[in-house]
Parts: sequence; structure tokens; C-alpha cells
Amino acid sequence: TWEVNLGGLKNVLDLAQTHDLQVFWPSSIAVFGPSTPKIDTPQDTVLDPATMYGVTKRSGELLCQYYHRRYGLDVRSLRYPGLVSYETAPGGGTTDYAVDMFMAAAEGRDYTCFLESDARLPMMYMPDAIQATLDLMDARSDALSVRDSYNVAAFSFAPQDLAAALQRRRPGFSCTYEPDRRQQIADAWPASVNDEAARADWDWGPKYDLESMTDDMLAHLREGERVRGGEGEWESGGMGERESGNVGT
Repeated sequence: TWEVNLGGLKNVLDLAQTHDLQVFWPSSIAVFGPSTPKIDTPQDTVLDPATMYGVTKRSGELLCQYYHRRYGLDVRSLRYPGLVSYETAPGGGTTDYAVDMFMAAAEGRDYTCFLESDARLPMMYMPDAIQATLDLMDARSDALSVRDSYNVAAFSFAPQDLAAALQRRRPGFSCTYEPDRRQQIADAWPASVNDEAARADWDWGPKYDLESMTDDMLAHLREGERVRGGEGEWESGGMGERESGNVGT
């Protein structure tokens, strides 16, 4: 994790400095930790990540900020929340239960969630995540006030909220809860984040909420959209393993 997240970033930053390139660095809510305020987490706050993934992401943020301050490099970053997509197979990350649950409901299966029913976390639908990335990259450099990584938010929900949304559309769907070690990671993360800086600096605003995301996810899954894995593809009924791009453990 350290070599991939930081060694590669250092190489990219050095090349960008030499060739005057713009850089985007994806960060994560994994930079937050047990001492971070849980509700409406500020842009600038205590950052004490509870996982190696979070440690490398916070280190990467600081490296990006250093290159901007020291060399004037135009580097930009987002702290992505949990991402939900019908195109990417869940890889076992803490927020990947959401895609697992969608797939179970679409296939007519019940689901056992590895988080507690009320484990509320910041989430975002993939189309909004892509749009946020494009909007940040298109923003004027002199408009940006954050050079480590922007908080970015769409909505927050707990497993029981998603289960209820699915049950309204799939009345036979049932979800039970058997928390595992990933609950400890979820306990260290915020329930919601404050993204006022992103909204003020580059006019960020999400399109999807929980209800519209649920409708869109089920519509695509109903149409037989494939969810791509690292070693092939899977449709409803079969799945290939993949390390997800979602917030990690």
C-alpha cells in the first residue's frame, strides 16, 4: 500500500514538475480517524487515520501540498466518500457492502451485511464522483483554496437506510447484520462531511441522493449491465474478485 500510493505519486509529481503538468490525486475519507469530529466533519480538522490505507492517503495529501507550495505545481485532490457503481465489482472495502446489497436485491437474494445496521457513512454515486473530478480539474487555479485535498459530499446513509430503500422497490428483499472487523474501521470514520470549500471554490453540487441513486442502480442492473471485475466480468449470478477503487481497509 505504501509503495503503490506514495512511490507512484512521488514519481508523478517529479515528472509533473519537470514538464509543467497538472496533477490530480485521489484521496479518501480514510484520512479521518477516531479523533475526527463525526458530524459535518470540517475541511481542516484532526486527521488521525486508523488504517494503513488512510495513512498513505494523508501522506499523499501532504506531499501534494508540499509540491504546490515549494514548486508551484498545480496539483488537486478530492477526499472521496464511499463510492457506489453498477460498473465496478465490490472488492471487500468497508463501504463496499452497498454494492453487495444492490446486487443481492437485483438477483432476488437476501443479504447479510458486515456492518452494523446503523453504521452511517458518507457515500456518493459514481456519476457524481466523476463529475466532481472533472469540475475540480476544470476550475481556475486561482480559485482553489485547498491544496491538500477537498472534502466532497453527496449524502450519507446507514445499511438499514439502503435496505429500506431497496425493500420499497423489492418487497421480498431481506437484510440481516453480522458485523466483522470492518465495523471498527467504520467507527473511526465520519457520518457526514462538510464540503463548503468545494461548493464555494468550484461550485460543486451533487445530482443524486439515496432515492435517485437506488432507482438508477436498479434500472441499470435490470437492463443486464455488467459489473466489471479485474479478471473478467460478472453479471447477476456470478462474480469475479477485484480490488475495488472504493475507500479501502
